[in-house]
Amino acid sequence: MSGINDALRAAADQFGTPLYVYNSATITGQYEKLVKAFSGHKTRFFYACKALSNVSILRHIHSLGSGLDCVSINEVRLGLHAGFAPGDILFTPNSVTFEELIEAKDLGVNLNIDNISLLERFGATFGGSYPVCVRLNPHIEAGGNYKIQTGHIDSKFGISIHQLRHLERVVKGTGLHVKGLHMHTGSEIKDVGVFMRALEILFDAAGRFPELDFLDLGSGFKVPYKPGDAETDVDALGVQVAAAFKTFEKEYGRPLECWFEPGKYLVSESGYLLVNVAVVKQTTATVFAGVNSGFNHLIRPMFYDSYHHISNLTNPKGTGRLYTVVGNICETDTFAWDRLLPDIRENDLLAFHNAGAYGFEMSSSFNSRTRPAEVLLEGGQLRLIRRRQTFEDLLAGQVDAEVVVQA
Repeated sequence: MSGINDALRAAADQFGTPLYVYNSATITGQYEKLVKAFSGHKTRFFYACKALSNVSILRHIHSLGSGLDCVSINEVRLGLHAGFAPGDILFTPNSVTFEELIEAKDLGVNLNIDNISLLERFGATFGGSYPVCVRLNPHIEAGGNYKIQTGHIDSKFGISIHQLRHLERVVKGTGLHVKGLHMHTGSEIKDVGVFMRALEILFDAAGRFPELDFLDLGSGFKVPYKPGDAETDVDALGVQVAAAFKTFEKEYGRPLECWFEPGKYLVSESGYLLVNVAVVKQTTATVFAGVNSGFNHLIRPMFYDSYHHISNLTNPKGTGRLYTVVGNICETDTFAWDRLLPDIRENDLLAFHNAGAYGFEMSSSFNSRTRPAEVLLEGGQLRLIRRRQTFEDLLAGQVDAEVVVQA
């Protein structure tokens, strides 16, 4: 780790803190791991860019051969701007207007529609002239925190598998061409059996749609957050998926592609949030290490109760002491309670690990504190890929209210 730690310290010296740093080599390694694991069957990967949508990151992932999974029309525009071809972009929104679907259609991307009313309207308008994918809800509870589960019965995502008969009627009645079926059950899935149960449900549904080109299992691959932490065994999953597809394709009568949409899996471990310790404050019960950041920069510990390993890059061999690491926001923004860390002094440089996914992407300017810069470590070089937000940026877009005179 000394090499990456040296690079992180250099990044903090050059660009200041708070600062997000991403290691492109880690992203490449994760993508190559997936390609190897699923080499037994034709499989395509679409990076879920909601995890981290910086254009420089998108261009790097595009260079690896990945497609792109988008959940908003602006993500689609970002993907096209980054160089992805329309056919390599999958648009998987929810609770959007029909007009947003039309805009995505006009851009030529793959549409993944997740409710019957929009499917019916799309089919009535375009018939089978523009093939679509359909997102199903398998009613499988999978993954960790309930907030990141998307396949349970109360989820807003997808069309219930119990509505397949209704779905068939809409397809037949409007002449829709369904070219793919999709489901995503959640994140942090350790048990590969969850994916296989979902695949069996897709296979069962696929028999009702004779013109399919692919089945999409979403993602949810777990990454480790601490030493010894479990992760999804993608190698074992790849073997099982290949065997299952081979068996099903004999029954279906034609080959099908398998699609996945990894987001966190590709970028989480690549990212670090660097902060400086502003104060060390001892109370009657706790020693606080207060840093020059907060949940406006990394909300996951507060929002999902997520664990992020913390390194003291200034004093890595210091005596271990218990600290509660907190931010500078006027709310409770605790990154870690009672964490054993090398002795922390004011101005020490700390690194939050696994900050590449849903870190900067979910950041805000709450308390009128500015967003941090982003830096890409690539080929041993540090490259600024987003400048630090300024006070002037906070004012951008604001206008003085005009007085409306009523007659």
